[in-house]
Amino acid sequence: MTAVEVSRRLPRGTLYAIAARLEWFTASQWTGEFVAAAIGDLVSTDLAGPVARFLIAAHPDAPLRIVDDRPVRADLGALRAALDGFRTVDLLDAPGVLDVPGRALPDSAAVARMLDLTAPELEWFADHGQWLRHSAAPLRHYRVRRMDKPAGGVRVIEAPKPRLAEAQRRILRHVLDPAGAHPAARGFRPGGSVLAYATPHVGARSVVRLDLRDCFSTVTAPRVRAVFRRLGYPAPVARVLADVCTTATPGDELRDLDPWQAAVLRARHLPQGAPTSPALMNLVLHRLDARLTGLARAHGAVYTRYGDDLAFSGAPDSMLIAGIVPKIVVAEGFSVNPAKTRVMRAGTRQELAGVVVNTRAQVPRDEYDDLRALLHNAARFGAESQNREGRADFRAYVYGRIAWVGQGSERRRERLLAMAAAVRW
Repeated sequence: MTAVEVSRRLPRGTLYAIAARLEWFTASQWTGEFVAAAIGDLVSTDLAGPVARFLIAAHPDAPLRIVDDRPVRADLGALRAALDGFRTVDLLDAPGVLDVPGRALPDSAAVARMLDLTAPELEWFADHGQWLRHSAAPLRHYRVRRMDKPAGGVRVIEAPKPRLAEAQRRILRHVLDPAGAHPAARGFRPGGSVLAYATPHVGARSVVRLDLRDCFSTVTAPRVRAVFRRLGYPAPVARVLADVCTTATPGDELRDLDPWQAAVLRARHLPQGAPTSPALMNLVLHRLDARLTGLARAHGAVYTRYGDDLAFSGAPDSMLIAGIVPKIVVAEGFSVNPAKTRVMRAGTRQELAGVVVNTRAQVPRDEYDDLRALLHNAARFGAESQNREGRADFRAYVYGRIAWVGQGSERRRERLLAMAAAVRW
């Protein structure tokens, strides 16, 4: 790629973004190296160090101080004023094919070739004008269904039909998977799992769990386009990729929903059920993961995330973490569901995404015992006697439960598999 150098002040938006990023930094983090790492995606790579050193020299006190066990923040205006005198040489992308981690896509025609679509087909799947949300159901690209949430409310699942699903899988394989995710993201990535999310918190004196509210549906199309732009794709390519990966829920599917949920789904958003949505959510949340990792390190804690579940452990003051995190989440354009926030002390069950982490990461004992009882009865009375919910492939369902319950304990897994082998399927 080529670039053009332009001498100027940091843009006002960048000043605001840097100040918001650093507002929770403590004295231990207020170093040139730490600040440069935190703002590396807000300015060009070669400017991060000079900007960090300039800011610390102009504003020697860390933005966050602890006074009488309470956090006291610096005025964001003071941080922005400290940066205002900096002069930068900004690198502007010149036209052409950019160096991206995934497949190079200089224009929409290249996107169509990657997806094995014609140009009109690509336009139809992208649905730039959102015409299909007003069309009859057979013409729409998604099948919509509702699931009751265990804690109340409804989860709207929007699953793409086969051809769109295949196009999205190609975007996932060629564009999103090579981009990776922040190390704190432990789900929906190669090598990720619930165990990888939960294991770092085993044996902690306290574990804090928080939940992002309606995380998929609140990721809007502009944020998805911004992800593809950050990966280096030209604006027209970023737009078509984002539109293929997002949808606006048709009005007839929004009836009887909570008004706030209906309003969110009416706008173009990440559909929960699309192959690309989890990876895109990881990339959208990269900056939040970086900020929360920095917060955890500053307080001697560990942070991991699995989807919309956030977990912290090891902080001397877990209530401080539980109080600060929602403010950082709001600053990044999301919100925490306060009803799902838990501070779990040692001596009580510490559970993350269905895995208990008090002494080792494994599924609760009662789930293991229930599955053993099911397999025992299936061996005695036949598998169909236990298929009380009428599942079409009961054997696959049971082996899926064995994979879940057996994770983290090879002894459990082997015992359950031996019991399953004795069942007449």
